[in-house]
Amino acid sequence: MDVHRVSNHNQMDYNNFDGAEPKHGKALHCPDERLDSGLDSLKEDELVRDLDDMTIVETDEQLGHETEPWRTAVTEDGDTLLHLAIIHESTEHAFHMIKLSRCHPFLNVQNHQRQTALHLAVITEQPQLVDRLLKAGADPLLADDSGNSALHIACKRGSMACFGVITQNCQRRQHGLTSILSHPNYNGHNCLHLASINGYISLVESLVQLGADINAQEQCSGRTALHLAVDLQNAALVRRLVELGADVNCLNYGGFAPYHLTYGRHNEEIRSQLFNRTAQELRALPESESDDSDMEDQASEDELYDDIKFGK
Repeated sequence: MDVHRVSNHNQMDYNNFDGAEPKHGKALHCPDERLDSGLDSLKEDELVRDLDDMTIVETDEQLGHETEPWRTAVTEDGDTLLHLAIIHESTEHAFHMIKLSRCHPFLNVQNHQRQTALHLAVITEQPQLVDRLLKAGADPLLADDSGNSALHIACKRGSMACFGVITQNCQRRQHGLTSILSHPNYNGHNCLHLASINGYISLVESLVQLGADINAQEQCSGRTALHLAVDLQNAALVRRLVELGADVNCLNYGGFAPYHLTYGRHNEEIRSQLFNRTAQELRALPESESDDSDMEDQASEDELYDDIKFGK
């Protein structure tokens, strides 16, 4: 098989899939939220070179055994043969392994970046594989080393196809969508925050329709999706969030309403959208207490050291 390898110097661009939604506004820079995968770190080894020649035979006597060689083989990056089949888009091999591993822990094995086969199927934009994995028992709640579930990744990438497959399958499960929609990643962002940060308005609409809390606050600074939309200067997203019922008077942890974030910005459309809807007492910026606190700190330091005498 002609193996497609990706190095750190020549990464594939997964932001431009045919099934991805166009962005609106400017995405916030999130340096701690990379979605790198085994695609960046494949090495020359027998598992990769021989993947296309792999033959999986499982007799009735072997079914259910935990020690099948093709299930236990992993690369130095922790990727199983299923990971590799998905990465290299060897679809038939992946389908065959999924079929033989229904409800088997093999489907949820995580590599060294804690990515499951489901994560990689979303990253490589293969919704059919996403569907097969979920129906075979893959766990949609498992998180990678950034705390992202497969749905987090779909929302960050703007993949409407993978988003639809995951949410439809989760609706059929006992736990439903509630936990997966509200669960934050390690940066404190839930799926709605990620869709907003990346300007995917259709995903924002879908998430709210599915029951996502439009006023949920991200854990780092308490910003809602509306705060994030103002930060992005995304007038279309601000307008749509307001139409969907976003609370314009919700304060972040610093005491700022979305309207406060329009100060020093040049987008008058956003400013006018929020001005009349914001409570009158919240239109002015909160008074800063930094000057007073600095003076108090200075006074405390002076009092603490006022008895020090320096000798000659």
